[in-house]
Amino acid sequence: MKQKTLKPGMLYDGSQIKPMWAFQELGIKGSSIVTWIGPMDIHADELIDYEDVGLEISSAEMVHFIIEHFDAQPADMRLCYHRQRILVMIVKDILEEVGIKCLRRGDDLYVGQGKLSVSIASCSVSSMKIHFAMNLTSKGTPVDVETTGLTECTPGFEHEDIPSLAKRICALYASEISDMEQDIAKTRVF
Repeated sequence: MKQKTLKPGMLYDGSQIKPMWAFQELGIKGSSIVTWIGPMDIHADELIDYEDVGLEISSAEMVHFIIEHFDAQPADMRLCYHRQRILVMIVKDILEEVGIKCLRRGDDLYVGQGKLSVSIASCSVSSMKIHFAMNLTSKGTPVDVETTGLTECTPGFEHEDIPSLAKRICALYASEISDMEQDIAKTRVF
């Protein structure tokens, strides 16, 4: 699984969840995980979760992850949601290692009552896509939702810690997927 870290600043507007985005925009061919730090403002026409229609989904600064898998043809929505949950559990474990105690509710992470993350999974005919992002601060988030950010969660965790945290998340997710492939290849079936 290819991994790429982009320069900070790119806006996540929902278009990045479209199939083949990493190939068309970045030249990354095949399954990949791409991360960057930037704002989020999803336009109504880019929403893919019917429960979010009419809601404001925004943040001044987040760490984003876009994952695309091509290993199941046709793409499988159930498998995609399973992988999304694996990603969220990996992130939860890593955050707790650095002193950020969080609660997982489905595909969302909370610190206290503050919502830390957003996530969506989707499929096209050829690939499965996941977007997962965590607020760095609660600035720019919707006023009707209690939110928190990574730099607000624990003393000593700074903005400068985010890139290494993101790289570690990418590496562990890619390793988990690779480990599963290795387990499949060595297991006797009946």
